[in-house]
Amino acid sequence: MLPEDGVPQGIRPVGAAGAEDVRSQDKTPDTDTATSAEAAEPSATGTGPADGGAGAGSGPDPGPGPDPGPSGSPNSPAPAAPSGSASQNRWWIYRGSGQPLYDTTLRELLPDPPPWRRFTGGPVVPPPPADDDEVARRLGRPSRRSPASEQLRREADMVNAALLLRRPLLVTGRPGTGKSSLAYRISRELRLGRVLRWHITSRTTLRSGLYEYDAIGRVQDSAALRALRTAEDSPAAPRTADGTAAADEQLPGIGDYVQLGPLGTALLPYETPRVLLIDELDKSDQDLANDLLSVFEEGQFPVSELLRARRRHPRVTVLTDDPEGAAEIVGGVVRCRAFPIVVITSNGEREFPPAFLRRCLRLHMPDPDRTQLVDMVTAHLAEGAATRAGDGGDLIERFLRRSRERGGLAIDQLLNSVYLTTSGRLPADAGALDELVDALWHRLDGAGAESRPG
Repeated sequence: MLPEDGVPQGIRPVGAAGAEDVRSQDKTPDTDTATSAEAAEPSATGTGPADGGAGAGSGPDPGPGPDPGPSGSPNSPAPAAPSGSASQNRWWIYRGSGQPLYDTTLRELLPDPPPWRRFTGGPVVPPPPADDDEVARRLGRPSRRSPASEQLRREADMVNAALLLRRPLLVTGRPGTGKSSLAYRISRELRLGRVLRWHITSRTTLRSGLYEYDAIGRVQDSAALRALRTAEDSPAAPRTADGTAAADEQLPGIGDYVQLGPLGTALLPYETPRVLLIDELDKSDQDLANDLLSVFEEGQFPVSELLRARRRHPRVTVLTDDPEGAAEIVGGVVRCRAFPIVVITSNGEREFPPAFLRRCLRLHMPDPDRTQLVDMVTAHLAEGAATRAGDGGDLIERFLRRSRERGGLAIDQLLNSVYLTTSGRLPADAGALDELVDALWHRLDGAGAESRPG
């Protein structure tokens, strides 16, 4: 089963029928016992720390519980977490269940950081907006995932370690295995709002992720304003009702020309961490990984243009990477308060410097198995879509077999084929279906359908 805690109600959804079962089997130890148990690493048999000794697969399966509301919404009210050490010292903050926290928040569950990872930036900025549409587009609707495999348990372990240590998580694996989706799963389950995505190319620089300053735009606006003011002296210049010049306006402040990038926005002083996805870092210039080291260690960065003007403008409001977002910067330096949850993906096209790897936790994402594929199909399509897709010879099994033959296929290739197969629009000709599916399941290395095995 998925990692569970056996903690009092309010930490995880419990259905009406399962509430008594959970209470009757709750054997949460006292404060001292719980503290020592939580320090131990969960055993490979699935026993979670603070689960009263019940294996992760032996406890009652919690029901769906009340509707958690819009996924990822950080502004929805949440009652206080239950008192006691069970909620404060638990290991399974992130469980990978696919279900959002419904009556508590990450701020209530997350303990203080290690002393060397403590940051005190300010002033505190408002929580980020929700982005339910984007999360649903990438993950489908919220649904409870099937009993966990060892890989899903390891995934949850590494995410929780990254949460507690305030360290980036480097996710490796071949293309199409769902590495980027992990950031959206974390945001949905912990209700952290919009995911900040920084897509990396060979031309990406650290500066582009931190902020951009539109110097040309400011010069152009300044020149246009001077031209309007020069025209004020003309008798033909337009006047308002009180006789003043219509061109009597001020140049926007410097903050209107500064926009923080995804990395810069993630380092703003939020009360709870933002989720930052740094996608395909292995496509970057070799220096970018080294450039990130200082930012990850210090949790802050200067905005040079604001630093030079800090005497005249000690507090400046700038634009952020969020839609219609703005934040105040004090003294020309952005300082984080809660270190962001950084998910870095890599397709393994090149190695990273040892100093960079030392500061990251590493998680390898293997190819999903049949159970995980069924969960993904069910989340994105209607209930029973995976079963209906199997009527023609078990499409998922054929996909797994073809993926092994062709060196790995992407998950969206399966979703495309299941969508077409279950749409009811394809001809009943089995040969035509096989040909279409084969075209959809082309090799990721560029080879086409002509490589179809005989």
